[in-house]
Amino acid sequence: MGLLSKLVKWARTKSPWILHLNTGGCNACDIEILAALMPRFDVERFGIILMGSPRHADVLVCTGPITKQMKPRFRKLYEQVPDPKFVMAVGNCACTGGVFKGCYGVEGGIDTAVPVDVYVPGCPPKPEAIIDGVAKLLAKLQKS
Repeated sequence: MGLLSKLVKWARTKSPWILHLNTGGCNACDIEILAALMPRFDVERFGIILMGSPRHADVLVCTGPITKQMKPRFRKLYEQVPDPKFVMAVGNCACTGGVFKGCYGVEGGIDTAVPVDVYVPGCPPKPEAIIDGVAKLLAKLQKS
């Protein structure tokens, strides 16, 4: 492993850039993600920065189930994230389809469209659970 690749790995571990995406949920998990980013819980202490573009992100933080309409768009967005990329499923809907499982337009959790690295269950998950998921993701980033 060269010096440049070690530097890139260190930068990704110390400052992962995330892109938050709702694929069709009720927005309760989105509110909890925003709560985790706010000063009370302050997930930014891990160096996490919220990005607006998939081309600048390292991690996709997804909420909501995969709908038939969203699946091709989500795959395209996933492909735009540079390698190595990581996906974090937040909430029961993102993990398994949740309360929307079995609906005519829902295909299930986001793992039906792309591989998921970290699952954070809950309906909605508390900010503490999201922070725990972030810590597990950072450990996975250090191993990669």
